[in-house]
Amino acid sequence: MIIANEEQLEDVLSRPNEADAAAMAAMRGDLLLLGVAGKMGPSLARRARRACEAAGVSKRIVGVARFSNPGARRQLEDWGVETIAADLLEPEALAGLPDFENVVHMAARKFGSTGAESLTWAMNCYLPGRVAERFRHSRIVAFSSGNVYPLSPLRQGGPVETAPLAPVGEYGVTALGRERIFEHFSRTNGTPMTILRLNYAIDLRYGVLLDVGRKVFERRPVNLEMGHANVIWQGDANSICLRSFALAQSPPFVLNLTGPETISIRWTAGRFAERFGIEPQFEGEEAETALLNNAARCHRLFGYPSVSVEEMIEWVADWIGMGRATLNKPTHFEARDGKF
Repeated sequence: MIIANEEQLEDVLSRPNEADAAAMAAMRGDLLLLGVAGKMGPSLARRARRACEAAGVSKRIVGVARFSNPGARRQLEDWGVETIAADLLEPEALAGLPDFENVVHMAARKFGSTGAESLTWAMNCYLPGRVAERFRHSRIVAFSSGNVYPLSPLRQGGPVETAPLAPVGEYGVTALGRERIFEHFSRTNGTPMTILRLNYAIDLRYGVLLDVGRKVFERRPVNLEMGHANVIWQGDANSICLRSFALAQSPPFVLNLTGPETISIRWTAGRFAERFGIEPQFEGEEAETALLNNAARCHRLFGYPSVSVEEMIEWVADWIGMGRATLNKPTHFEARDGKF
């Protein structure tokens, strides 16, 4: 399959499967998505809407964001998703939101953290506390990050959920802070929660594979110092998010969320090079450690992702070759110092 344009891409990303429809049918109450205008939010909201339609159930699907891009808000509303414009750091914004039984917390900050650390702390640690208090009677699924883990030896296959947490850099520390704040209020208020430690979601317009593929296509050297990574198709990550409400508990249920493979960046660049007919260029050497995430528990619960790494590479290569639009948001996955 070739994904030829953004309309088709959005359709593929948000197309629900039977498990999504069953999850939405079983979900009691409506769904609120905080920070819906980010990279994953729009397709997640649309997937929830379409899953409700497939299941024949009626629910409100509501997305909250500042919506600095009005087009993003119009698109969501065209898809049948209600929207509320709000700056969640404003004192009255959360208080003014309606009550919802189910909340996805996606509002966070990573890139641009260096030089604006205080805002990152506010978004990643202060805001979760306010959200947890405001929706203390809800079920909450909160996105976290594999950056809560240290760089791990390749031979160990990545940390599982019970591994020691030792984030590298200030962003990673705030990601751990977010988890600890949610855990505190879950324990204090009895709020059922699921925390998803995500490494790295892939769309054709952003992601590790796009970063590597563009460098190969543009004949720029691919840095190998962070020589391995985990990736998962964004549609699969969103599907697991919807289904993980059933796991919510107090204290929070923690789940690593990524693909089953530890991919080699050198190998990935080579696959793109074959597609493009280009000799890849490299700089640096692979370290014996990388930022990894072992999602065996996730795959035992939900099955393996529907889109393989090979398929993602093919789709991304075609997208690059056709000159399609990107979000111009590099992942900076190469960073070993935790500075983003």
